[in-house]
Amino acid sequence: MVASSKRVVQFINVGHALDHFVMLIFPTAVLGMGASFGRSYGELLSLSLGGFIAFGAGSLPAGWLGDRWSRRNMMALFFFGVGAATMLTAFVTTPFMLAASLTLVGAFAAIYHPVGTAMLTAHATERLGRTIGVNGVWGNLGVAFAALASGALTYSVGWRWAFAVPGLIAIALGVAFLALIPDEREEKRVVRRAAAPVPRGVMVHAFAVLVLVTLTGSVVFNAVSVSLPKVFAERLPDLSQMTAAALDHAVQLFVPKAILDMGSSAPLGIGALAFVVFTIGAVSQLIVGHFVDRHPLRTVFLPLSVIQAPCLLLAAWAHEWAMLLLAIGVMFGIFGQVTINDAMVARYTNQEWRARAYAFRYIVSFGASACGVPLVAILHDRTGGFEIAFLVLACLGACVFLGALLFPHRPEELDVLPARVQPAE
Repeated sequence: MVASSKRVVQFINVGHALDHFVMLIFPTAVLGMGASFGRSYGELLSLSLGGFIAFGAGSLPAGWLGDRWSRRNMMALFFFGVGAATMLTAFVTTPFMLAASLTLVGAFAAIYHPVGTAMLTAHATERLGRTIGVNGVWGNLGVAFAALASGALTYSVGWRWAFAVPGLIAIALGVAFLALIPDEREEKRVVRRAAAPVPRGVMVHAFAVLVLVTLTGSVVFNAVSVSLPKVFAERLPDLSQMTAAALDHAVQLFVPKAILDMGSSAPLGIGALAFVVFTIGAVSQLIVGHFVDRHPLRTVFLPLSVIQAPCLLLAAWAHEWAMLLLAIGVMFGIFGQVTINDAMVARYTNQEWRARAYAFRYIVSFGASACGVPLVAILHDRTGGFEIAFLVLACLGACVFLGALLFPHRPEELDVLPARVQPAE
């Protein structure tokens, strides 16, 4: 049982990386797509809006199917679906086709969070906070490698390969998942039980705060994630050029010159810098997961929430090294917040309907995060920069801090009975 659960957790972790990877190929690859479609950055970025809407809207039906049908089969559909949709994007030739294929990617990617997170918590054989934290790191490494790999592929062999290669990998993972993971209805799973029920009033209070911080934090998360490559292109030209020059020789060593399609080196340097920021930021989920297992959520939530607003405010005018350091601070706070939000659901819901609870949390999250795309695209094209966008995001970061102040303090959250094993539904 333990070995089987560990295998499930390993696939769920890899799936988390893949999920964020495929959703963030476009923000870096778009830097090399202007000539193919004859559109500005803002116009092309807006084409991804449908994908982010589908990413949120698809969470609720995916969670319902996961609870009522099969979480294992839904995860298999996730791997094959995002693989096929991502490969399809590599062959588009018009803006309409690009928007449609990105929407399809978002629709299949929507399966992961409600279904995968429910499977993760059901099969967690170690501390819940640590398990969620490690899973979060995998997801954020997907974000980081999306920027790095997409930048390298766009620079070396063209933007179409930035979509085709991950698509093939996703399909291969789907085959392995079906072969190695049995249908969970046929096995037993670990179930964690609260020692004392959460009073209804406290539960409503906690979920009201969860909705507030999810709405505001998700806009910040997505706006920063999709805009970071362009921010670095404008604010870190010297650092990007230095990084690209250092990596250029390495790319040519691994990619035969005969197939190189080198254009501007900007995507390579920018992708590498974004990779550094996302990777360092991902460490916060391990740290937060560690403390979540040892302290009530509010005790961890409150100091973490202080980070976002000041860093976003200063980022409105920062350049080069200052911008890089502030970006690390912003992502550290944002990524740590994701672990807090997932732990809220895990501690305040029952296992029997947890996938639907996660579906609600993620439909709110990704529905709100879709607003980050037009926010960045419209404000950037109208103002010619990111100053106003960062000021707006700083206000939203302050709302996250307000949510932390309002969250209930319950030391009894840490009191849990030993895990029991029951047949899976």
